[in-house]
Amino acid sequence: MTAQQLFYEKKTGFDRLTDDDKAAIPAYATGYKQFLDEGKTERDAVKAMIALAEAKGFRAWARGDALAPGDRIYQVNRHKGITLAVIGQKSLAAGVRLTAAHLDAPRIDIRTVPLYEDSGMAFFKTHYYGGIKKYQWTAIPLELRGVVCVCHEGQVKTVEVRIGDQPDDPKFVITDLLPHLAAEQMSKKATEVIKGEGLNVLVGSVPSETVDDQCSEKVKLAVMEHLHERYGMVEADFLSAELCCVPAFRACDIGFDRSFVGSYGHDDRVCAYTAATALLDCADTPTHTCICLLVDKEETGSDGVTGMQSRAFDTFMADLCRAQDVLVEACYENSVCLSADVCNAFDPNFPEVSEKRNDARANGGFALVKYTGARGKSGTSDASAELMARIRCIFDQAGVVWQTGQLGKVDQGGGGTVAMYLADRNIDTVDAGVPVLSMHAPFELIAKLDLYMAYRGFGAFYRA
Repeated sequence: MTAQQLFYEKKTGFDRLTDDDKAAIPAYATGYKQFLDEGKTERDAVKAMIALAEAKGFRAWARGDALAPGDRIYQVNRHKGITLAVIGQKSLAAGVRLTAAHLDAPRIDIRTVPLYEDSGMAFFKTHYYGGIKKYQWTAIPLELRGVVCVCHEGQVKTVEVRIGDQPDDPKFVITDLLPHLAAEQMSKKATEVIKGEGLNVLVGSVPSETVDDQCSEKVKLAVMEHLHERYGMVEADFLSAELCCVPAFRACDIGFDRSFVGSYGHDDRVCAYTAATALLDCADTPTHTCICLLVDKEETGSDGVTGMQSRAFDTFMADLCRAQDVLVEACYENSVCLSADVCNAFDPNFPEVSEKRNDARANGGFALVKYTGARGKSGTSDASAELMARIRCIFDQAGVVWQTGQLGKVDQGGGGTVAMYLADRNIDTVDAGVPVLSMHAPFELIAKLDLYMAYRGFGAFYRA
């Protein structure tokens, strides 16, 4: 046999695309960009996903509702997570085909007592969410998104806040120091250039015209007057609010050839979107029940009632299994999961942190990642050889352009996904996702080829 037959080599996916693939990639990316612009928080992403699902015939499902093969259902978890399912021909005792991704992304959260005035300007105090380079979040336009639960005379009203996503909307910003005065700042380590307590969002500077001799903070008062007029808020309502600042960039094409998509939130909405739309587009009743699980809190450890460590998923699965008189444990042990999360793409600008033979490449296709973790594979499920072979064969037979990936050099760093929490449930699990450049930055990059091949890969997995 020849070297070409015996050797394995990472290479571009362009020479493996069919004409149908080439025609479909741009159109699919257009829908994805619309989803990114709409779903910049997990709440907004869930609402956008519900709209996509209902347009494809999915219905809300609750415990006790009847189920039949071919039923297309969804269930929402506290506005921040959603589970989509298509009931298969086989009993749930034969297991499910599960994909699991997360909808949250690094951002700047507004604190519970945020508003203050200093030197004629009003600011919000913040706490960053997830792993970020803090200096990347200064001097860029920000949107304010979230909800406020306004309490008035014993009644609670939830009000949506969304400022900055329309062309005529004001934006917000975290200021930075001019280079002329930054000699001391620029001598510090990157982790110390901007402190967490320095991520204060500028929100106004015009003082209130209200005559109030008892008030010395007229700019703060003006901001509260605006919030009260528009949302019915008083300052105490920040205590029952979930507000955050996210980048005000719109998703866009990158490069002369438009081969990349640049946007906030690829990690991990690129996998959430591809896994979900592959399920939504399943026209026939699959052999096995197929489930797409989209959760929250992955960027902060998967804790909480909407995270992957919550029992919410187990409850949903137990309800499904109960409808078919199946033990949920029996379902789990026969199930297979693609933990759908991004990996790093090899960046030739920073070759020293990567290992070319094993890191994924932009335009190399859907990335299959045997293990993640750090410090000797800590925090990973490490998929078995049998499972890797099974998924390889599925992708190859379906003509999916795919590759393998990891997270940089050994001892360089590392990271985790939700895979280990699914594996803990006795579900065979392997990571699979889209390679990302500038991961966790306010503006990340993915290749359109990889985006579309993730959609193709998830679809082949559901049908297998």
